[in-house]
Amino acid sequence: MRTQRRAKAIAVIASGLIALAAPAFAATTLTVGKASPTSDALLPANVGDTLGIFKKHGLDLKIIEFGGGSKMAQALAAGSIDIGDGAGTEMAFVAKGAPMLAVCESTAPAPFLAIGVPWDSPIKTLDDLKGKLIGVSNSGSFSDWSGHQLAKKKGWGPDGVKTVAIGNGAAAVGAAMKTHQVDAMISNASLFFTLEDDKSARFLAPVSSYEGNVASGAIFASNQLMQSNPDAIRAFLAGWIETVDYMRAHRDETIKLEAGITHFDERVMAREYDLVIGMFTKDCRFDPESMAALKDSFIELKLVDTAPDMAKLYTEAFLPK
Repeated sequence: MRTQRRAKAIAVIASGLIALAAPAFAATTLTVGKASPTSDALLPANVGDTLGIFKKHGLDLKIIEFGGGSKMAQALAAGSIDIGDGAGTEMAFVAKGAPMLAVCESTAPAPFLAIGVPWDSPIKTLDDLKGKLIGVSNSGSFSDWSGHQLAKKKGWGPDGVKTVAIGNGAAAVGAAMKTHQVDAMISNASLFFTLEDDKSARFLAPVSSYEGNVASGAIFASNQLMQSNPDAIRAFLAGWIETVDYMRAHRDETIKLEAGITHFDERVMAREYDLVIGMFTKDCRFDPESMAALKDSFIELKLVDTAPDMAKLYTEAFLPK
């Protein structure tokens, strides 16, 4: 009996040692490319990664930041990244044949994108911008389209405002404001909040004050990932939705996290949070108003020759049931 008990004890210890030696379940690594490092529409990727939400869904994220949506889309098409975190305007690349699809409309309106003016500018309202020169990040960009949308919505005609590419970096925007290189600029609201501190610029209004839903944020997956690991896309979108739910329910904690990511002051991020938190979609589903606005923008910005069938540019197949 003693020998049997000893044998059982040894077996239990051995099985425990084997369990300890066995490797832990390996998380799936996804390379996620962000079109901008500080855009609020894209921050849930960082927030969820920091909180370990994506790890809970079996994912290990490698986040790469790009200087614009076109560079992000090119990297996705080239296979350098698995997931693209950008804007709905990048769906134009899908229309042109890029091997990717939009899999989530992450934000609908765009309150994070705003119009700012030099601190001492006489411009006080959007109506004062008629005939003015507005700086944008790049020609054909979402900010460029937003400038011309202002003229369209106000009934000023196609030449109601003029746009010029300035870039979207803090230094470029700050210099354009200080030197009055432009009458106004379309850039991140948080940047204008920061420039108000040294009286370089004033926040005038978010572009959402005259635009409706425009799919300001969208998540893309490469064709290769859709074919090889569709469950990884489902896990990412589930993690994204859970992260956004957390952000809505935890204002102060989210502000601290976002300040650490963007390096903007917490006071600035508090103003930003209150301005933008309502823009996130609850379920990633694609909104008909957004799709119609994007379809018009592709033609107006000459991104495509003919209006595309928007239903072929996205899929909801990977969304949580």
